[in-house]
Amino acid sequence: MSQRTYNELWAEAQVELSRLLVEELPEEPILPQKDRAAFFQTVAMLYVRYLQVFRQLEKVYDQVVHPQKRRLVLHTLEGVMGRILELKNEMVDKELCEYHYMDDVLHDLKLTPADLEIAIPHYFLSERSKDNRERTTMLRNILQTMESTGMQKRVTKSMSQDEAIRIIQVAERARQGRLRAALNEASRRLSKIPMAEEPKPSDMDRAAVRIQKFWRGYVERKKAKAVRIEDMTFLGMTPHPKYQAPCEAIITADANETAIRNKQREHEDDYQKAVTEIANHLLEVEGQDIANNMKEQIRQWFLECRNLTGVFPDFPDDDEGGSAILFAEKDYEELLAEMAALEDDGKNKKGKEEEKKDAKKSKGKDGEEEEGLVMLPSAFLADLETCNKTFVDFWETRTESRNFNQRHEVELIKEEKRVDIESEIRVKVDEQMRQELADWRLAVEKTPAKVYAKKKAGKGDKKKKKGEKDLTADRTLESLCQEMVEEGLLKQASSVQMQDYLGDFNYLGTTLRQNDIEPMPSLADVRQLISLYGILPLGSHVVHEKAPLTKAILLVGPAGVGKKMLVHAICQETGATLFDLSPFNIAGKYPGKSGLAMMLHLVFKVARLMQPSVIWIGGAEKMFYKKVPKEERANLNA
Repeated sequence: MSQRTYNELWAEAQVELSRLLVEELPEEPILPQKDRAAFFQTVAMLYVRYLQVFRQLEKVYDQVVHPQKRRLVLHTLEGVMGRILELKNEMVDKELCEYHYMDDVLHDLKLTPADLEIAIPHYFLSERSKDNRERTTMLRNILQTMESTGMQKRVTKSMSQDEAIRIIQVAERARQGRLRAALNEASRRLSKIPMAEEPKPSDMDRAAVRIQKFWRGYVERKKAKAVRIEDMTFLGMTPHPKYQAPCEAIITADANETAIRNKQREHEDDYQKAVTEIANHLLEVEGQDIANNMKEQIRQWFLECRNLTGVFPDFPDDDEGGSAILFAEKDYEELLAEMAALEDDGKNKKGKEEEKKDAKKSKGKDGEEEEGLVMLPSAFLADLETCNKTFVDFWETRTESRNFNQRHEVELIKEEKRVDIESEIRVKVDEQMRQELADWRLAVEKTPAKVYAKKKAGKGDKKKKKGEKDLTADRTLESLCQEMVEEGLLKQASSVQMQDYLGDFNYLGTTLRQNDIEPMPSLADVRQLISLYGILPLGSHVVHEKAPLTKAILLVGPAGVGKKMLVHAICQETGATLFDLSPFNIAGKYPGKSGLAMMLHLVFKVARLMQPSVIWIGGAEKMFYKKVPKEERANLNA
């Protein structure tokens, strides 16, 4: 599809996002809902609608080549991802269940269960930083070296009792067969009747027989393979050979994908060069005027404060924002009024909290109804509103008939860089004005700057936390990775994806719950939760920082249901480093308390340096054994 198509898709997604923001940020406060079912219905409707916007924006960001559009789409996409996780957390908290069935919502929105699939953003892998790609290549080289030299330690696998009995039986039958053969040979030698000697064939006859044997075996194996392929194709278990080769449509699609990626990189490089050039030009042309205007404003503020209070004011520190907080669309009198209001609020805060506590206690004693259900405050709605405003103000009505190649907009770069240049200049101006303020105080008030510095300095923490001691400060990352690969703690994830975890939607979930029967979660539900809790937070740093935190994921089930496959799929979809701390894998490798401390130090240090990382503990229940069973102890000692 053309860039125009994706621009239209972006516009459609922004229109739906605008509607959602109007519903979630109304002018009047939303009244609490006392009906739990109605509240869940509202949250589920928002969740499904945000999910559709997310799927559209993911397609747009993957295909659009305009660098500035892609940045805005990325910010919006991360905000929508975070809002989806917040709504999912709301549904889990209110319904006390990880699995939800929204058949009625899908029916109202005229959607199918396939529309609930969580799309894995392609940029999780395609736009990884250069350092991460180098570390991934380093890990792959170490693994290949270990495999080629055979230095990788063999990990003893656990063996069941049936497997051990089967091996013993095979060995015993072989021993008996050898013994019978020896007895037969001895009986022939002891036989009185001499055996007739067969004539020995010549060397050429033996060579011809051997060649015939190998050739006939090859021909028969080839025929058997052809018959097997024919049977499997007839049964529909393997595709026809003519369909196994890529068709022209797939080849064309791959070529278009490669062309889009190359164009994205080309436009991004041009954009970065333009940003550097425009920033340097603005700093040379407008930098001095900006600094002079800032100094005049700050001097005027000094004089106004001196006229109103009789003393010079304290200059804000850089941690507080510097002089930027003084001119945020407010004059000095408004700032004084705000400071007085804050002091009054601080005095009355305790009294209000006590009144609220008393009110809650009285409600509980009188037996009144509980307060209604209200959604928790969001950390992403403000960012989404800002992104939507940027789209409406600049991109919605912009005509790009002359920008056929989708190059960057110079004027937009100037507006963005002016803000950054002002921030850089303000830091230098603040340092100069602090010194100038100290000179004014010394000249007018005869007070040295040390007195004000002592008054302004906070008490600070008397006890400072000691930093964690680095046990491997003298070692490189490559040596640490090599040691962990040798010990089997650092592994390369298998090449599987979430779409390989096949499973359909539970179509009877809502019906069963209406009949007070809790349905078994389907594989599609498991796939959706892994995508929400494991892949999206790992793939996006913004989502990981702001969204509800999921510290760990527990996968429970019998052998062969795909727990290990899901772990490898998470690593593949996000490009994460895989660490295996399963009990059978770490047993006997780092003995003692010092060894355990060293192992954990290695894992956490390398995991921080090679983010994102996944720490997998297979058979985690074995960590809590009070006494190891005899069978497992025998396997460990084997």
